[in-house]
This record gives sequence, C-alpha cells and structure tokens, in this order.
Amino acid sequence: MNRKTAIVTGGSSGIGKATAKLMAGVGYNVILTYNSNRQLAETVVKKILDEEGEAAAFCYDAISSSDADMLTAFAMERYGKIDVLINNAGASHRALVTQTTDEDWKRALDINLSGMFYLSRAAARDMIKRKQGAIVNISSICGVSGAAMETAYSAAKAGVIGFTKALAKELAPSSVSVNCLAPGAVETKMLGFLSPREREELCSMIPMGRFGTPDEVARAVLFLAESSYITGQILGVDGGWLGE
Repeated sequence: MNRKTAIVTGGSSGIGKATAKLMAGVGYNVILTYNSNRQLAETVVKKILDEEGEAAAFCYDAISSSDADMLTAFAMERYGKIDVLINNAGASHRALVTQTTDEDWKRALDINLSGMFYLSRAAARDMIKRKQGAIVNISSICGVSGAAMETAYSAAKAGVIGFTKALAKELAPSSVSVNCLAPGAVETKMLGFLSPREREELCSMIPMGRFGTPDEVARAVLFLAESSYITGQILGVDGGWLGE
C-alpha cells in the first residue's frame, strides 16, 4: 500500500491521540510526538499497530527549532515524505494578566505559536519540493474571541490564526493547503480545572448544550487534511458557540 504520511504533534492524548488513531485507520503512516510521557505515546502506537496500521512515536520539544528539524528528518528517513502536518501540541495558561509573569507569557507563545512556526517551516521544504501537502493548525475558540484569565493563551492562539492565513497564501502556488481549526470546549484534560457548576454554566453557553469530543475534532482535522482546494480557512468546531 502506498500510504501517505502524517505528523501529529501532541499525539499521545486528547485531540492529538484521536487524530493519530483516525488517520492511521484510514491508511496514513502516522508519526505522533510526545514531550515527556513515552508510555502514553507507545500505548497509542501499539493500538494502531494492533489494528494493522503504521505508526511511530517521536520525543519532541515543541519549543525547539532543532527538534523540528530532527522530527522532519526522522519522517523523511522512515517514510520518505511528509504529506500532512497536524500542529496540535499546545498548553494553556490560566491566570489574571496582573499575575502572568514574563516567563509565563514567553512559554505560552513558544509552545502554542513558535513551535508551530518551526515545524511548519521544516515540513514545508519537502511539501514545496513535491508540490503537494497539507498543514492543519489547531487554534482555539480563545484565539477567535479571547478569554478572560487566558490572555497569553488567547494571544498565542490568535497568532496561530494569523500565521495560518499568511502561510496559506505563501504555499498555495506550491499546491500546499494550510488551514486551521478553532475548537470550543472539548472533553480533554485541559478543561480538568472546571468544577461541576462551571461545566454546567459553560454548557449553557453552547447551543448544542454539550462539550465536543476529541473524535469530533479529529474528523474535522481529517476533512481539512484531505481538502486540496480549501486553504486559508478557520473552521470552528464549537457546537455553535460562535456560530452567530
């Protein structure tokens, strides 16, 4: 089988895990990255291999440009090409702006935005050369509307949207698509800080009345990854939260 190859950052849990499993299930070679929990990543890889898919795990620091180069080199050596890049790795930071330190601010931008730039730059070299490929960036509803007590995270995720639109224009002549998802409230550990009452209040703001699932976001990722004539778009996966 002539499989396509996809890199999924942050692929050991949540949206990344769901995306890695879905893409492997439809025939992609998948390289999923992890930062510290090797066991979680290897569990996902084993699940994919047990279901006759193809996958590998790669330890990757999202804020390192050299790691981005090593990751793409690994993909090229193992599979010979990079067809799809899913920039999913990220981390939230919740604090009042007056309590957000310089280090907090820098880390939020490094993990959520700079890392996306480093890896997109590295992967784009092969895509441009072959004149095909797709990049899907994971932003957030916070990047669209902003969120109180999440100024650094919101700023970084808004940057992801701007980066997506600019890179889409730059890579379109090479037949490489670049799109972005802006998930709303999704059932992942990132929302683990919410109390039952806060969850209920948040659900009341969502027209569909519930949180999304990682699998629902993963299906949207796959749609954009395989939509060759859609580029520069920001797709909300938010249950209608910002639908108005």
